[in-house]
Amino acid sequence: MNKPAVLYALIVLMVAFWAGNYIAGKIALREFPPLLLAGVRIAMAGILILPLYAWRHGAELHSLEPRLVMLGLLGVTLNQVCFMIGLSLTSLAHAALINGLTPILVLLLAYLRGLERMTTRKVAGMIVALAGVALLKALEPAIGGQATWSGDSFILCGALCFALFTVFGKETAKRYDSITLNTVAYVAGAIALSPITVWQAGRHPLATISAGAWMAVLYMAMFSSVVAYLIYYYALTRIAASRVAAFSYLQPVFALGLGAAILNESIGAAEIGSGLVILTGVYLAERG
Repeated sequence: MNKPAVLYALIVLMVAFWAGNYIAGKIALREFPPLLLAGVRIAMAGILILPLYAWRHGAELHSLEPRLVMLGLLGVTLNQVCFMIGLSLTSLAHAALINGLTPILVLLLAYLRGLERMTTRKVAGMIVALAGVALLKALEPAIGGQATWSGDSFILCGALCFALFTVFGKETAKRYDSITLNTVAYVAGAIALSPITVWQAGRHPLATISAGAWMAVLYMAMFSSVVAYLIYYYALTRIAASRVAAFSYLQPVFALGLGAAILNESIGAAEIGSGLVILTGVYLAERG
């Protein structure tokens, strides 16, 4: 079996699951407030992964370094809270395209830590990608929809949290298996968010939410969270962090296609043009 081919196939599957996250998120946000959705999703993911942990380790409890818990809170909890709030305030297209900047953020952070070498081509790619974001905002009147500056800012904040997790988590990921890493991340995140989740549930009773919205949350917890993150942690232990993150340039393409097919979201020339500029910049920076 070609192990590199299997690894890259898994990464593409991970990106597809994350692209579906935008669709499921938009469906769930029709009935869930964003903070409640984030809390329920993370708690559900924690419950789903505990049997895997028990299967792998039995009753054994790891002695976990505080850094691992902090990375889990950063890469999972803060990332997903920012994503949910941002998605509730902006359009699917804006969320997907701005999230596409994640490899740029990873590259910058890795450079600042001395893990990546900066080249002229990488700098040019960053400038092109940022120009694409500026173009997206400049063309917003032509695009219309529900995009807002505050929503886009939350999406960018979530992408930054994930980039920090990617760069600072690579070394830690080598010392723990992916199931342990994910279990810590989701269980710690569920505990950290539990006061907000309980408070929000009291203000918005869960029994009033439809089965369709619950199915969307289940997808987000099982596939976008547990399965995709297991693949991500696994990949981090085998190839460079910037190389793993680079696959996220496929995510906006998948998300926009799914949005048009499932949610009937319109994709105009302005979005396509801005997206092409952003993704070209990301590609140049990653290949530089």
